[in-house]
Amino acid sequence: MTIKEENRDLFTVPQGYYLAHCISGDFALGAGIAKQFVDIYNMKEKLNDWFSLENDEKYGYVGESLLIDNVFNLVTKPRCYHKPTYDTLINTLEDMKNYIVSLKITKLAIPQIGCGLDRLDWDCVKELIEEVFEDVDVDILVCIL
Repeated sequence: MTIKEENRDLFTVPQGYYLAHCISGDFALGAGIAKQFVDIYNMKEKLNDWFSLENDEKYGYVGESLLIDNVFNLVTKPRCYHKPTYDTLINTLEDMKNYIVSLKITKLAIPQIGCGLDRLDWDCVKELIEEVFEDVDVDILVCIL
């Protein structure tokens, strides 16, 4: 695994990259970079179509990585107004790692996941990413604006 930080817009990475970002299990996607995924990829509608919740469920999939097209939606918290924990982030990273290994994905671009509106510490998150992906042949590009 290699990890490189670069000042660039996540949505301008070259073709061939998979993208990842954090979302809530209620699929609100109403703020931050998640809203951009709605605007660019119609992600909210796709999540509701591909991973629909039962009528009585308010949220789901916490700790999982939901892959749609070339986008990993990391469900790090139940509701949009909650904050994630490092444990739920680790669970989503491990789940994403399984996809990356099984699908032989070699390029991943991410923002500083969990560190914007969710307020996790980037140094801690980066360390977790390095630990989870240390034995995986993947290039991770962290896009910082």
